[in-house]
Amino acid sequence: MIDDTRMRLLALCNLRIDGKSVDWSLLARCALKGHLDSLCEGFIPEETAAARKALPLLRQGLTERPLREHFARVEAELEQASNVKAELVTVLDPEYPENLRTVADLPPFLFYRGKLDHQADARSVAVVGTRNVTDLGLSRARAVARELSEAGYTISSGLARGVDTAAHRTALHFGRRTIAVIGTGVTKCYPKENAELAEEIADQGLIASQFWPSRPPGRDTFPRRNHVTSGISLGSVVIEASGTSGAKMQARVAAEQGRHVMLLQSLVDQQPWARKMVEDQRATVVANVEQMLEKLESPVRTSQVQRPTQLLFDAK
Repeated sequence: MIDDTRMRLLALCNLRIDGKSVDWSLLARCALKGHLDSLCEGFIPEETAAARKALPLLRQGLTERPLREHFARVEAELEQASNVKAELVTVLDPEYPENLRTVADLPPFLFYRGKLDHQADARSVAVVGTRNVTDLGLSRARAVARELSEAGYTISSGLARGVDTAAHRTALHFGRRTIAVIGTGVTKCYPKENAELAEEIADQGLIASQFWPSRPPGRDTFPRRNHVTSGISLGSVVIEASGTSGAKMQARVAAEQGRHVMLLQSLVDQQPWARKMVEDQRATVVANVEQMLEKLESPVRTSQVQRPTQLLFDAK
């Protein structure tokens, strides 16, 4: 069981009106700043377009059903997580990944298998790319993952076919830590062919999901997953990616979050979108891991969403 404070946060995430829910990132930001009580009373202490859009949904949801009537659904999801030995961390917990705290589009909670490691995960780098990767791309993905992990970085990726799989497997092969941010709930595995790999990562690293444990894969889940893969990392290295690839989306998201975006020279030579990002100074072209390491030593831009020393609703 979890305490009432965290249960209320999860219950707010369960509010749905005509198929729409309150912006989860908005809930996360407000809760992190100590405004959970205000949210539960139908007030949003944030002056943004997202807040104005969310307010009618929040108030209608709280009017139609008391918040505590959502507890049963939350408890059912927690039970499903427990069945696969998954645990929960929320923005209210000190164990919540520090890198994620510093982006505006942070998730209010993560269900995870494996172990959280504050120190190691603060030095994570995403290695991502297309599912339909070339043999040369696979070789490059393995080399990047190996050298970055040898330099002390945790390798994060999305458990997809192709580049992601190569990055995870390489880290595991060399006994290094890897994080898989998945586009389903923790009771699912997509693609199914990576089920064994997922178990290895859970044993030696971390599998993290921003979704309810029962959530199946969907058209919206993988783009949303990219935000967390990027946000949990200091930067993203894109190996190969077409103009329609999810890795291209992650590069864009990473730039918006203020993370380092590092595009291989071969990618920039071949893809117009990659050249445009470099020309717009939203990404850096890199020819080797030494250049990646140099870039990673420079600070990232954050939205300064910091953990409060005392949450308002915890005050005595």
